[in-house]
Amino acid sequence: MAQLKGMPYLKKKLKEKKTRVDLRYEYYEQKKLTFDFGISTPPDLRLWMTTLGWCAKAVDSLADRLQFYKFDYDNYGLNEIFAMNNRDTLFDSAILSALISSCCFIYIYTDDKGTPKMQVIDGSNATGVIDPVTGLLTEGYAVLERDQSGNPTLEAYFITGATEYFPKDGNPYTVGNDAPAPLLVPIINRPDAKRPFGHSRISRACMSIQGSAVRTIKRSEIAAEFYSYPQKYITGLSEDAELADNWKASISKMLTFTKDADGESPKLGQFTQQSMQPFTDQLRMFASAFAGETGLTLDDLGFVSDNPTSADAIKASHENLRLATRKAQRDFGNGFRNAGYLAACLRDKMDYNRNEIVKELPVWEPIFEPDISQIGAIADATYKIQQSLPGYLTAETFREITGLRGNL
Repeated sequence: MAQLKGMPYLKKKLKEKKTRVDLRYEYYEQKKLTFDFGISTPPDLRLWMTTLGWCAKAVDSLADRLQFYKFDYDNYGLNEIFAMNNRDTLFDSAILSALISSCCFIYIYTDDKGTPKMQVIDGSNATGVIDPVTGLLTEGYAVLERDQSGNPTLEAYFITGATEYFPKDGNPYTVGNDAPAPLLVPIINRPDAKRPFGHSRISRACMSIQGSAVRTIKRSEIAAEFYSYPQKYITGLSEDAELADNWKASISKMLTFTKDADGESPKLGQFTQQSMQPFTDQLRMFASAFAGETGLTLDDLGFVSDNPTSADAIKASHENLRLATRKAQRDFGNGFRNAGYLAACLRDKMDYNRNEIVKELPVWEPIFEPDISQIGAIADATYKIQQSLPGYLTAETFREITGLRGNL
């Protein structure tokens, strides 16, 4: 067994990662103040906060397509465990948090009756040392509660067989368990060998592109003042003439200018009105770059096309998003299975063999809901397959393909 690094090491590690996670939550919640170059913005407007929801759209568009259905071959009752823990909210909360911060954690404990309970903890409040083979932790640390100032009031250190609790205003205590791994399970988005805790859906490119788009919107708002109120000028006005109030002169229905002693009269003019088209084109350019980065389309980012789109065209335009969703299903399915595995061990007070648990297969809802024409084509293909291979496709299989809930 590898030597444990200890709670101080994990607290230091969490402190280093927390800033990055909080930054991405600021982008998701549209609270991030975009840097202003200070070139075209008047000083009084440099702290004016303009927001844009593209990063949130990139996360939500993927999270909303990730709908966990159940575990197949559920011999250990994982579906029941998740059902008792408000499964819809639990899955959605874990998926959303993992997409934003690259990794979240499911904290497992038991109530007074010995029933496993699960709680999602975001990546800014938990960390650990991961086993790259199983995806479980060898040790973990989490801040379970914070006060209004953000200071920890209850911390926990997780090791195999025990969870140590450290309340701020009380004595530390330990709760033992029969689980074969720490009761803190990572749910990871896009892990790899270099970054086992994954990558955030809100990448550096997403943040940079959205910042550029926000500055474009801010400049367009400032330019709109000049667009809606073009500058005017008067030449040939006598030095002795008294100018009316600028605003009253602009909105007056009738203005009179008399000739001077030499019989000359002033001439009125207006500067060329500024066009908003360059800002629209620039914003569309950034939208295209953001769409390419996230697998979205310009329609998703607010640039609606004139022609109606069929279901097949929507699927084709979201091919990259479909692939990203498939990848996320594999990653999150493994994490949810690990959480159910430890919860089952905790419930039954048994150290189950993980080689048996991995046979339980995560099943997800269809990424794209088929329309009527597609259902007809699927039914026709199913009929032909059944003629060739009787019994190969079942009602359950058809439900997984189409998402239609029949009498199974």
